[in-house]
Amino acid sequence: MSNFDLVSKIQAQFVKPNMPDYRTGMEVEVYQIINEWGKSRVQRFKGIIIKTAGKTALEKTITVRRKVGPFGVEKIFAIHSPTLEKIEIIRQFKVRRSQIGFIRDLTGKAARLKEVK
Repeated sequence: MSNFDLVSKIQAQFVKPNMPDYRTGMEVEVYQIINEWGKSRVQRFKGIIIKTAGKTALEKTITVRRKVGPFGVEKIFAIHSPTLEKIEIIRQFKVRRSQIGFIRDLTGKAARLKEVK
């Protein structure tokens, strides 16, 4: 048994089943469980996936960007993290790149993406 097989076998128990394939250009709503002062609540974060990373299942992360007033806010989420309740896919946009970080510099009509139905 190789090291890769051993690591995959150990990681398999922490991987959430039936997770869809998240891609760059998807508009998603992430429900994250936040624990504060002994209480827990669910925080929603809605935005566009601008980057996906990670080779193995447990390392998979997505970077979600959202425009809040004049500022852009980005959060990185580990897909199989126990703090994530769910990730809803709202719609898919047509992108031709694996990372659309260039969208950070665009504003107004230039920042529009074409929706795939």
